[in-house]
This record gives sequence, structure tokens and C-alpha cells, in this order.
Amino acid sequence: QISKMFGTVVVGVGIAGLARIRDLMNPMPSSPSEHLKLIGFVSRRSFGNINEAKQISLEDALRNKDIHAAFISTENRSHEETIRMFLEAGKHVLVEYPMALSAKAAHELWDLAEQKDKVLHVEHIELLTEEYKQLKKEVAGKDLVKGTLHFTGHVLDENKSGFPAFSGIARLTWLIDLFGDLTVTSATREKQKDKNYSRMTVHFQTANKKPLTWIEERGPGMRREKKINFCFTSGCLENFPEAPRSSVGLFMQDQNLFAKKLLGQVSKEELAAEKWRILRCLDLAEVIQQYCEEPEKIYC
Repeated sequence: QISKMFGTVVVGVGIAGLARIRDLMNPMPSSPSEHLKLIGFVSRRSFGNINEAKQISLEDALRNKDIHAAFISTENRSHEETIRMFLEAGKHVLVEYPMALSAKAAHELWDLAEQKDKVLHVEHIELLTEEYKQLKKEVAGKDLVKGTLHFTGHVLDENKSGFPAFSGIARLTWLIDLFGDLTVTSATREKQKDKNYSRMTVHFQTANKKPLTWIEERGPGMRREKKINFCFTSGCLENFPEAPRSSVGLFMQDQNLFAKKLLGQVSKEELAAEKWRILRCLDLAEVIQQYCEEPEKIYC
């Protein structure tokens, strides 16, 4: 039996793209990642080579029959177009979240992947962190009364990263993964252009009509951190549980998951649940953006 190999290309070499190149060149021994072979990378900037990886043009990447899969690590704004090109060319795709900046585009791309019988995998490393895995164990089986997830971080260029509900979809993904389906009850956004400050506040209800709040706040010099306050019938959780350090990096864990999908080792049920979660979060992100962009209601 010849072991099946998938030629891959990395598109975009920012922080994530460089991590992808590193992990593809040094797969974990006897992990699914050993079935991925880096053929090259694509970038608008000219590098020549990065370690042993060679730079190739986008046209070559799309045409090359030895490339079966693309890792897309470009800015959010260009995800949609890049995913579409590689799916149309008959390649599998791994893309950093958010996969697109509108729900409509996300659904269309997913349909295209299914039509082409290709894997479309959206990276969600925020679900793979030890901190999150411990939190999920802690929350399991408890009855939520109310909760808040408050994220702060540095300023993002929205032209590149999209509306905060999309660029911050990692937080939304946490809430859906922890508490099940949510409905948006209201969402507002405060912007101070002169201070380069933005704060989005979203109110949700769980299926049991319990309130959850998500705050996404960004400004100059703001430390990147998450604060939680989840209250259950049994008491409140205000700090993250202690978590061990993982021996396997987050991008590597994600890469192994993608390789498992390529090898057909992920169950239909898991794939369906993941598809639902990803598209549901993007649908909600769009609803949030619509709420925030509604013209101010005028009271007279």
C-alpha cells in the first residue's frame, strides 16, 4: 500500500502563513500531517525561498496537478476570492477564520466545495487551546443563568479584517460551542474615530431564554485578553480554569485535523456538526453587523 500524499501550497506569508510553512516542513511523527507535502508558497511580496520552501506564482499553484490542497493565510478581506479560485481549480482548502465577510458568500463557498467534492476546512484554533478545553469541561452540564465574554485587543484595519462580528468570530464560536444555538436580541457599536477606539456589544439569548453578552473592544495599547463571567445555578465562573501547556502547537493540531479530513478519517456526524457551527456563526455575525449598522432610531 502506497501512502497517500497531498501536495500543498501556502497562500500568504504573514505570521500564520509562516507558522503553516514551518509545520508543513516539520510534521509530527506518525501523525496525519505526514501525508501533507509542501510544494511551495504564494505571496504578493517577493521572497525567493523561505527555508527550503520555494515561492511560486498563484497561476502555477492553481494549475499544478501535484498541488491538491491550499492553506489560505491572507488577510480576511481576500479569503472569499482565494477560496473560490482554489475550489474552482479542484483543490482542497484550509482557510484561517473567518472564511468570508458575509454569510451569503460563506454558504456559496460551502456549496461549491460540496459540488466539487473537496474538503473546505476553516481553522478554529481558539477551540483547540488548553485554556478553552478546560473551560468547556468546567461548563459542561451546568445550567447557565447569565454570562458575559469580554474581549479586548489592539486596533485592526477594518478594510482588511472586516466588521468586528466577523474578525472577532472566535469569541462567537466559543459562545455557540459552550452554550448551543443563540439568537441575537440586540447589538450596538460605539466608535471614536479620533481615538481609534471601537466597542461592540451584543446581547444574545440561549435556547432556554438565558442572556449572554459579548463585548469586543479594541483600541490603541489595549492588551489582548479575554474576561469571562458565567453564572450558573451552582455559582459563577470568573476566571479561566488552570490549564496545562499543550505539547502540540495549535496550528499543528489544526493541520492534523485537516489531514484527517483529507484521509477520510473524520465521521460524517462530526463534519456535519462543524459545518453547522461555522455557518451558524457567520449567519449570526451578519445579523450583528446589520443591527449595529441600522441608522440611529430617532425619537421625537
